[in-house]
Amino acid sequence: MSQSNLPIARQPQIERISRVVADLERAEAFYRDGLGFRRVGHGPTEPALSCPPGQSVRMRLGSQEIELVRFAVPGQPYPCCSGSNDLWFQHLAIAVSDMDAAYAVLSAQPAMRPISTTGPQTLPPRNGGVRAFKFRDLDGHPLELIWFPSGQGRPLWQRPGESPPFLGIDHTALAVSNTGRSIRFYRRLGLRVAYRSRNFGPAQARLDGLPGARAGITGLRSPASSGPGIELLGYRPPGRRIAVAPNDIAADWISIRVPWSGGARMLRDPDGHRLLLVGSPSH
Repeated sequence: MSQSNLPIARQPQIERISRVVADLERAEAFYRDGLGFRRVGHGPTEPALSCPPGQSVRMRLGSQEIELVRFAVPGQPYPCCSGSNDLWFQHLAIAVSDMDAAYAVLSAQPAMRPISTTGPQTLPPRNGGVRAFKFRDLDGHPLELIWFPSGQGRPLWQRPGESPPFLGIDHTALAVSNTGRSIRFYRRLGLRVAYRSRNFGPAQARLDGLPGARAGITGLRSPASSGPGIELLGYRPPGRRIAVAPNDIAADWISIRVPWSGGARMLRDPDGHRLLLVGSPSH
């Protein structure tokens, strides 16, 4: 589907984020043991993906879902030496009730690969005073642990000391080259701007593992959904761009249910991030 034919949605629902993996069993164990996800389903891949058939496992944390997908014909591995500003970057932000406890559980996973250079970072008050830690899974996909102090983030995550410490997926974050252009694109899908900030300084550089990191952050959410949001990461300067094939490990996608009758369609946003639009049954 071209962007010019993009349906204008009013009540979108972000259903899940999908990640391509090399080994389903190994990936499932990492998300289960290191992050508290549990399996809720499995089966063949969605026919609308326009790539070789495969198998998938759906997992849930709180009320949010991810899908791990292994294609019968594998593509390229995750790009080597990737940075947080590279335009194929897409992370999952896992909200936690206790950063130290969550970090300890995650650190027990020998395959965890840190992005942040010196453990969890506390961002300055201008950025909400959140604590965060970025890392990669077994296949190279980036993730983030994020803790919100009182009065910050969504009320859903204000559950201090809850055990286990992993609460759910707050958002998926996408590196973009032009924030204004991306906002216009996602507004057509019914998402609205929920917050903005400019992140820079030593803590941000350590968090991103990126010297001199400077990023304009724009959070998008659906007016009708308590599900995860989408965060646009406008690094300056933006990083590299490469072509990502549908079965490559870096080919994450976001499934969004929209009120239209067009069936399931895959499309790309202005920077190549993939979206699977799924029509609501009632339309």
